[in-house]
Amino acid sequence: MAVKLSERSFDFAKKLIGDGRVVLDVMDDWSEHQPSTEQENEFIEKFGFGEYGRWHLGVDDEHAEDSKSRYKFPYGDLENVHRCGVIAAEVRAAQRKYSDIEVAAAHLHGMLDQLM
Repeated sequence: MAVKLSERSFDFAKKLIGDGRVVLDVMDDWSEHQPSTEQENEFIEKFGFGEYGRWHLGVDDEHAEDSKSRYKFPYGDLENVHRCGVIAAEVRAAQRKYSDIEVAAAHLHGMLDQLM
């Protein structure tokens, strides 16, 4: 698996945070706040995989661009950045040793904590 940081998604997340499109929740909220499969499918149908991909910090180039499997480490609910999603991405990236994604998520985490 060749998972790497999506700079495009990282920049998009920073812009969303700068625009105040955030939910300042706690880590344990992610299981309830992450989008459902149905919400993801509706979003893809309406906006396409390119927009869907912007909501994920990681990209696996071994999967096709029009596949959900390509996009890893979601950080929001397809409307707002969630602090719990960023923390979950940071922790999972560290566990899987994707240091570029871990560092990016830690940066976003810091941005969100400054808002609290």
